[in-house]
Amino acid sequence: MKKHIYAHHSSEYEIPFFDVDSMNIMWHGHYVKYLEMARCAFLEEIHYTYDVMREKGYGWPIVQINLKYVKPALFRQKIRVNLAVVEYESCIRIDYVIVDVASGKKLTTGSTTQVAVDINSGEMQLQTPQSWRDAIENYHSFNPNKI
Repeated sequence: MKKHIYAHHSSEYEIPFFDVDSMNIMWHGHYVKYLEMARCAFLEEIHYTYDVMREKGYGWPIVQINLKYVKPALFRQKIRVNLAVVEYESCIRIDYVIVDVASGKKLTTGSTTQVAVDINSGEMQLQTPQSWRDAIENYHSFNPNKI
């Protein structure tokens, strides 16, 4: 069954020298950094950055991350990180596809899940805070209609 995409965003990056190994291949641990950079760019666009999350009284730890390496990213390669928000009411679940900008070929797929935690009590929230739902529902590419 195909997942519903509530919102999407893309970010482009060039793989720098300090992210590759001696074979000019991006080290596997750096892929997580690119997911985070793309997620932060998306949060900036919807005006719900980590600073706003903290101001609203919530931390958002990653509770699950998955990666599947399809083809390595190389030194100076331009990549695009496409993200799709596939859950936003009970948690933030985002799917990612990293592609080569020039060819469009898939390099890596992944997903992250974050949950809201009340900063004062430390309690995990069973639903995301209304401030988060408002931010994503007001995003220009928000699509509430499940098929």
